[in-house]
Amino acid sequence: MSDASNLPSNGLSYKHAGVDIDAGNALVEAIKPAVRSTRRSGADAEIGGFGGLFDLKAAGFIDPVLVAANDGVGTKLKIAIDTGSHATIGIDLVAMCVNDIVVQGAEPLFFLDYFATGRLDVPTGTAIVEGIAEGCRIAGCALIGGETAEMPGMYHDKDYDLAGFAVGAAERGTLLPRADIAVGDAIVAIASSGVHSNGFSLVRKIVEISGIDWYLPAPFDPGRTLSGALLTPTRIYVKPILSALKAGIGLKALAHITGGGFIDNIPRVLPDAVGAHIDLDAVTVPKVFGWLARVGGMSEREMLRTFNCGVGMICVIAQAEAERLVTHLGEQGETAAIIGRITERAGEPVTFDGKLAL
Repeated sequence: MSDASNLPSNGLSYKHAGVDIDAGNALVEAIKPAVRSTRRSGADAEIGGFGGLFDLKAAGFIDPVLVAANDGVGTKLKIAIDTGSHATIGIDLVAMCVNDIVVQGAEPLFFLDYFATGRLDVPTGTAIVEGIAEGCRIAGCALIGGETAEMPGMYHDKDYDLAGFAVGAAERGTLLPRADIAVGDAIVAIASSGVHSNGFSLVRKIVEISGIDWYLPAPFDPGRTLSGALLTPTRIYVKPILSALKAGIGLKALAHITGGGFIDNIPRVLPDAVGAHIDLDAVTVPKVFGWLARVGGMSEREMLRTFNCGVGMICVIAQAEAERLVTHLGEQGETAAIIGRITERAGEPVTFDGKLAL
């Protein structure tokens, strides 16, 4: 028999179960200015309806093919949660999705987010969505909707998870990779901003081994706290790459270097008959990776398969156009260098010479 003696005199409400509808409504109101700031052609960037709208014709497309991607941020979220540093994690969320769209030669058009938490804290939620909006502005896409889920019992108190969903488009016949990738083509690397958003279960284990508190200076960057340095957001490459394509620079393939590093991501965009040969001496490795390798006792190959090691994006292009691409990317604010070439495949799809400067 149930005992009603512990029930409130006026009965239960959703809030008694741990879900605060008023907080959810307050969050929607708080984030509206950030959402409006992402307005672009094709989207009015208003939220509150049951679905987001996007007008491909208004965005200038004639015969588009849609390209969709979704992703999360992984356990990098735990650093943000444990330190209360939520301002940039939304940039990571957008980056992980839109970088996967632009590698196919498509322009990211709109973005939706999913934010799930044990207890909705409006300032935290606002900071997260403002970061998402900043990522959308950097990528040039509109934030047209999302979902906030308060789920006590599923997540502990203020713990949260994020997922992102992006849709882009390209005119039919322009998608990458191209079919004419050939032996002798150059491989150009675009620099990363750090660890980006992969391998953080290992990163957190290494920090635990090091015994360094999140709020102490980072051994590899003493001017910043350890958490601040590791929370550096994933670089968004959309506008520089779209600029290169618009300028007629003949990019043949692009690979976003995420989980799996060089070894697993580069083969995803290559024909079976060819491989990639990388000169590791040509890779500029940020100091964070040397610290991770030393403290974690990691081999070079394990580093190359786990982290980006300083390369956030790989470009395949005809040798004759490689320097033009490097120059153009530099004009767009990116650091780029030729680090390898396409070869005939004989065994491993990605081979290396030289040594990472860890």
